Amino acid sequence: MPMRSKATLLLALAALAACASPPPAQRIHAFRLKPGSDLLAEIQRHVDEAQIEAGWVATCVGSLTDWTLRFADQSAGASGSGRFEILCLSGTVSKHGSHLHLAIADATGNTIGGHLLQGCRVYTTAEIVVAESTELEFTRANDGTTPWKELQIRHRARAAAASPQ
Repeated sequence: MPMRSKATLLLALAALAACASPPPAQRIHAFRLKPGSDLLAEIQRHVDEAQIEAGWVATCVGSLTDWTLRFADQSAGASGSGRFEILCLSGTVSKHGSHLHLAIADATGNTIGGHLLQGCRVYTTAEIVVAESTELEFTRANDGTTPWKELQIRHRARAAAASPQ
């Protein structure tokens, strides 16, 4: 067999082996928020009810009538009203605390974004998909690196073994 054919065969076998690897343990949670719902409060309610230990927003589309965000390095939030498209919602979610950022655009395309706070009201819909790792646990703690409670990541098997019975 020529050398080029052997290399091609090896690459094909490596690709097949990668496909045969089991995917990380995940669950997918999809839900829709209706008009008037508070975006942050309802996401956290769904996370708490589903007992999500370690999740992240996979996607979110929808619209808002009111927004409340905290901008970078500010202690207080800002807010506004009108009609806004949700461009992006990203971050980590857990029954132990969530950290989400939101970007929205108005009717002329002006965009604003920041740390999601309560007070963002759904206009027509918010279609949200949250992915969950069943192998990790997200918590938040003051770890001395910043003045804020920051994300702490543990593998559940190790966390369970370390906790006293």
